[in-house]
Amino acid sequence: MIEMKPLSKEMKLNFKKQHYKIVGQHSACKLCYWTKESIKTGGKKHCYKEKFYSDIGIKSHRCLQCTPSLTFCTLRCKHCWRDISLTRGTKISIDEDDNIKFIIDGLFKAQKELLTGLGGVKHSEKYLKEAYTPKNIAISLSGEPFCFENLSELIKEFHKRDCITFLVTNGTFPEKIEKLETLPTQLYVSLTSSNKEMMQKLQSPLIPDAWERLNKTLDILPEIKTRKVIRMTMIKNINTKNLEKFVPLILKAKPNFIEVKSYIAIGSSRERLGLDFMLSHKEIKEISEKISKLTGYEIKDEQKESRVVLLKRQ
Repeated sequence: MIEMKPLSKEMKLNFKKQHYKIVGQHSACKLCYWTKESIKTGGKKHCYKEKFYSDIGIKSHRCLQCTPSLTFCTLRCKHCWRDISLTRGTKISIDEDDNIKFIIDGLFKAQKELLTGLGGVKHSEKYLKEAYTPKNIAISLSGEPFCFENLSELIKEFHKRDCITFLVTNGTFPEKIEKLETLPTQLYVSLTSSNKEMMQKLQSPLIPDAWERLNKTLDILPEIKTRKVIRMTMIKNINTKNLEKFVPLILKAKPNFIEVKSYIAIGSSRERLGLDFMLSHKEIKEISEKISKLTGYEIKDEQKESRVVLLKRQ
């Protein structure tokens, strides 16, 4: 485990330049592109989550994109948008100064401060007003959420505030997933590598048994009583060959949905990969059709702008 050190002034300044709002020592939020587009257009433009999961009331303009583990993770993925050199550890101890109420109150306040900037451009007043009270919480901004020791309480408190939660994990904490007392509305497990060798090269684990831990998570996933999604980030010429190797991993996990999405060259990932590793939406559709045939999952929806296709278990 990497020793936890406080965020330096330089790190805070870099995050500020990237329009993050930091809360305490390890939490943060940032406005999603689609949140801003939804507010500006009165909902005419929105993210694929609103399109795919309208049955549970997702609204892009009321989304809070956040993390309780800004610079903490067990992996250093080449395709990650953040600066992976800033990783400070793989475990966050509960800090009295960063308790659950402090974190959530701070995130809601920070979101309001970020939203004020939209008042000066053409926008929907109704959507901006509603956005000040987030209703869907995407715990997916940066880092691995399960590095935060009190994640169950965080989710519970969000639910108390009448929010739905989407939690994204890299799957390296199966024991913590199994012990979650309060489950998120929807649980995502990222699946980018189809074998251990690929994970070592592409995701540079900071723990020696990351591949084994991911597989344990996939083993127990059918028993987790909430909606589950396998998110596959596809990277041209890296994990797009031999798609059949993903099949046993998907089938044992039995997710409700599979999202097949292209790697997007944004943030610090551009220094490690770049535009040449992005796939067109046409290529993502072709990959999705192959996965559909191999797994029996049915293609249900797509969003061209985000280069993503949704598959659903029949």
